[in-house]
Amino acid sequence: MDINQIFENNQNWIIKQLEIDDQYFDKLGKGQSPEFLYIGCSDSRVSAEELMGLEPGKVFVHRNIANMVPNTDLNSMSVINYAVVHLKVNHIVVCGHYGCGGVLAAMQQSDLGILNPWLRNIRDVYRLHQKTLDKIENEEEKYKKLVELNVQEQCINVIKTAEVQRAFKDRNLKVYGWIFDIHSGQLIDLKINFTEILKDITQIYTIAD
Repeated sequence: MDINQIFENNQNWIIKQLEIDDQYFDKLGKGQSPEFLYIGCSDSRVSAEELMGLEPGKVFVHRNIANMVPNTDLNSMSVINYAVVHLKVNHIVVCGHYGCGGVLAAMQQSDLGILNPWLRNIRDVYRLHQKTLDKIENEEEKYKKLVELNVQEQCINVIKTAEVQRAFKDRNLKVYGWIFDIHSGQLIDLKINFTEILKDITQIYTIAD
C-alpha cells in the first residue's frame, strides 16, 4: 500500500464522521471516560472497538503479543493503574483469540530470540495446566484450549493487582475473560468467576489497605 493512501483514507474518515455528527471531534477533544479496559492481542485481525461495536472513547485499550499481563511488565501494570485509578473503569476484559500466533509459537520448541522470555509466560500457563492439556490428543483442540487457559491465567494476574482489588471493594469492578473467534467473528465469554478467583487467591495475593 502507498503510504499516501493512509492520509487520503484519514481525510475521507474525517468527512464521514462530520457528516454523521458535526460535533464529533469537539466531543473527542473534551476527554475520555471509558467504562472498559480491554487487554487484547496485537494481532492485526483483532480490533477492540470494532469487535465490541463501540465508538472511540468507550474503551481504553492495551494490546501486546498474546494478550499477556505479566506481573513484572511495567507497561501492563501502568495501563491497569491508569485505567482503574484515574479513568475509573468498571470493567476489565482480557480477550484472547483462536489462531493466536504467540500461543502457537509458545507450543513449539523453536528458539525465537528476544521473544523467548515473553513466550515463557505462555509456557508457564502450559506447565500449570499440563495434565489437562496433555490429555487432549487433537493438536488443534489443544491449541484452542491453551488460548482459553492463557486468558484465564491473565485474568488472575489482573486480579492479583492492588488497584483491581481496591476497586472491587470500592465500586464492584469486574474482570472478564473472552475469546474472539476469528473464523466466525463471535465473542465467547469464558465466564471467569471473578469473586471465586479472588476468594481462592486471597490468602496469598490480597493487598492490605
